[in-house]
Amino acid sequence: MGETQVKTAHPKGLWVLFGTEMWERFNFYGMRALLTLFLVNSLLMKEEEASLIYGGFLGLCYLTPMLGGFVADRFLGNRNCILLGGLLMAIGQMLLFTSGSIFESNLDLAKIIMYSALGVIVFGNGFFKPNISSMVGSLYPKQEKTKLDSAFTIFYMGINIGAFLGQSICPLLGDVKDAGGIRDIHAFRWGFMAASVAMLLGTILFYFLKNKYVVTPEGRPLGGLPSKNVASDFEEGEAQKANFSSKSLVIAGIAFVALGFIFHYGVGQNLIYTLIYSSGISLAGLIISDTSLTKIERDRIIVIYIVSFFIIFFWAAFEQAGSSLTFIADNQTDRNFFGWLMPPSMVQIFNGLFVVLLAVPFSILWDTLRAKDKEPISPVKLAVGLVVISISFFMIATQVSYIGTSGLLLVKWLILLYFLNTCAELCLSPIGLSLVGKLSPKRFASLLYGVFFLSNASGYALGGTLGSILPATGDKFAKAKELGIDLQAVLDNKVVPTAEQLSLLEKHQISAHNHFFAGFEIHNLYEFFMVFVVLTGIAAIVLFALTPFLKKMMHGVR
Repeated sequence: MGETQVKTAHPKGLWVLFGTEMWERFNFYGMRALLTLFLVNSLLMKEEEASLIYGGFLGLCYLTPMLGGFVADRFLGNRNCILLGGLLMAIGQMLLFTSGSIFESNLDLAKIIMYSALGVIVFGNGFFKPNISSMVGSLYPKQEKTKLDSAFTIFYMGINIGAFLGQSICPLLGDVKDAGGIRDIHAFRWGFMAASVAMLLGTILFYFLKNKYVVTPEGRPLGGLPSKNVASDFEEGEAQKANFSSKSLVIAGIAFVALGFIFHYGVGQNLIYTLIYSSGISLAGLIISDTSLTKIERDRIIVIYIVSFFIIFFWAAFEQAGSSLTFIADNQTDRNFFGWLMPPSMVQIFNGLFVVLLAVPFSILWDTLRAKDKEPISPVKLAVGLVVISISFFMIATQVSYIGTSGLLLVKWLILLYFLNTCAELCLSPIGLSLVGKLSPKRFASLLYGVFFLSNASGYALGGTLGSILPATGDKFAKAKELGIDLQAVLDNKVVPTAEQLSLLEKHQISAHNHFFAGFEIHNLYEFFMVFVVLTGIAAIVLFALTPFLKKMMHGVR
């Protein structure tokens, strides 16, 4: 009985990584909840500009794992990269604290420090993110890889306990309004300070417990310097080192430059979004060109690429939480929650709460279905996630169609949206992480996690672009009316505003025109949310259709 338990229980190292990731996500999601509101209210940016910065920042956070994975695989190892990344993120949060402390006396310097802070956090996240995910996969020997879906779902619960705590504590400290509804624009810094402290706690936890618990079943430390890897870490017949030819590196470099020109000058993307998209495609091409790959390895990597493409559309919708959905929560939502007026940045807390409540039931669901030999393969789970998030945005689109420009959306509809988004997330994100762990050759494990996170980066970049087309919300119409301007008539081109009126609208961060996406004009919130319904719905249908093809290319991996 005891022997069976040893064989079936998850290793203790999983709980160390669980705790480390929990504090890191506290840091990240706590800051994320405040970022766009800080940019708009303290640094006086437009919502459109804040959404683009938010999308670019998140995108870069999931682009740099490519660098972090490469450095870990070739030079520093997983452990050192996790420690380096944690320290950098803590420093970045302290820089945001500094920006939030000086903006009133020197706005330009505060903006410079803010951009520097985001840059430091971006690189810290790049070193941290792929390496802790890779170490979860490394905890399990080949014969126990079937437990990875369950392990990553548990690990994902740690992520969201951290997110829940961060989205609770940081907004309580940083998103403060008085009895009259006036926001304290100086309070944001205390939320950033709390995020920095949380990251330091996570880094210290990992430093002191890694040698004792983050080890192989034989007790050998995992994630050390690549030069100390041993042959037993690899599957029989598997190459132990990547073999990129000079020709492949040159072609990848040329492809990166060419794609950069196409995305920037042809498609009109900004430099950050151009970097994200062109890097992802170039890196994917470089890895698949490696001469050491067998046919089975190459097929499995192609599956990772195909799945990663569809995940882009999921994250573009999901990450509206920190931009457009936060602005709607702030400007056009009745946030009365059982007599308590929730801070707008805290509404997204329900995502983390629901993951904490649902992660174990989902893990049990996959284990039960597996025991009955009825568990769907990973691409089917991912497609189900896309279907569910499409349904959630159709639900919210229907609700906002009733409220017009002056009504308030009841907060219960945003809570229901986050519940459905959480169910979709649990079908997609931990399953995607697990799939990469199952399909990746070990010599590419961290780098392929970096590629997988590039799909998140591309999704966040697309999400930032989509968030920037958010039409005017109720507060904008109310403010325009106070200024003596019929905003609806201006947006409908029935009235041409004077130069003075345009100046007033600009001063109050109100756009005098509707936005466009793919040639379609977005007139209202209903049309805005239907963009996400269409994108995720089409992605789900196509992914379902590709499932038989993907199953064949996975060569027995479920």
